[in-house]
Amino acid sequence: MLNDKQKKILNKLIKDFDFSGSKKYKLIIILGLLGDFDSFEYIKNLKKFINNNQNNNLDIFAIAIGNEVGKDKFCAFTGFSKKNLQVVYDNKIHQDLMVSSGVDIGFGGWINMLIMLSGINSLKTIKEVIRGYTGDRNSKQIFNDEDHINLFNLIKFSGVFFKYTFGDGYLRPFELATYRLNNMLEILQNWNDYILDNKYLPQRGASFLLDDNDQIIYDYFSNDVLGYSPEMGDPIAFLSEKCR
Repeated sequence: MLNDKQKKILNKLIKDFDFSGSKKYKLIIILGLLGDFDSFEYIKNLKKFINNNQNNNLDIFAIAIGNEVGKDKFCAFTGFSKKNLQVVYDNKIHQDLMVSSGVDIGFGGWINMLIMLSGINSLKTIKEVIRGYTGDRNSKQIFNDEDHINLFNLIKFSGVFFKYTFGDGYLRPFELATYRLNNMLEILQNWNDYILDNKYLPQRGASFLLDDNDQIIYDYFSNDVLGYSPEMGDPIAFLSEKCR
């Protein structure tokens, strides 16, 4: 639960960034860098939720560390609304809200990030990486048969490959890893636009779901790379549970 200081800061952010919204619920997401793995994956999952629930009662707003050029590319790639995304140039908001800044051993963002990717002080990361390759019978598939997948402009195939090889109706082996690789390629190709400063690579994020009285009915603070939800098998299940 948030303390009074955190609640005041969140309410101020809603006012300062005009995150008022017109629907019953609003989700406020504090992302790390625009080019963080979690930022891309989380936002794309939320966009899919919106597309699949056209009559939903939810407004989604996000704050990320980045610049306007990166914001434009991020929204073009993920389909997220530019007017609902605000970019900031440091992690002051994260610090004020007491969002985890990740590992810091004093050797720079790259080393800190590599340590987290190895699972140190980021316990969910290894599990998530492995799940990306082995699949998950309890999670939904990502790619439809007609989806086109292009890796490095060298390997091109459609989503039906996963169906022919592993079946359908669940998260197939290598499916999530392929999805994440596609996100990673976008980041690498536009690194200078997405990564404002690599010292923020370890910075984690947080989520806050508010009702129509701006009361917080759900919050989650991430401590892990690829850990933007308490249940990564269905990372946005809380929306179906809470937004009724």
